[in-house]
Amino acid sequence: MPTKPSINNSEPDERTKSILSAMKSQTNPVTSRAIRQRVVDLLPNEPVNRLELVVLRRYPRRLVNSANYTGSLAAACGRDETGLVGIVLWGDQVKQVKTGDIIRIENGWCRKRNGEIIVSTGRNGSLMVIER
Repeated sequence: MPTKPSINNSEPDERTKSILSAMKSQTNPVTSRAIRQRVVDLLPNEPVNRLELVVLRRYPRRLVNSANYTGSLAAACGRDETGLVGIVLWGDQVKQVKTGDIIRIENGWCRKRNGEIIVSTGRNGSLMVIER
């Protein structure tokens, strides 16, 4: 008759040994994703590595013709579990993002305007609609 492992015994039983060895031998996939930032942690003039937001409202687009940018532009506001933030949408992002979407901004920027935090992808960042 097999002996029942003791709870107070410091030596793990065979099941625990096999589970732990299996976990150690597994290779964890390397993820290139940055740790998700929260709105409360955003700082003006600092990069946005990865931010996920629910779009609460997208304002009407307008056309901009300046020395730095020519094309469509729209403002939006979004939130996560920690607060609200303004969003600037450029070009194709204006058509892509709708109210109620969950979006991810990566490699973007953060600014402060009129006392409010605003995020955008800028020229080098990316925006992805995660869920509609």
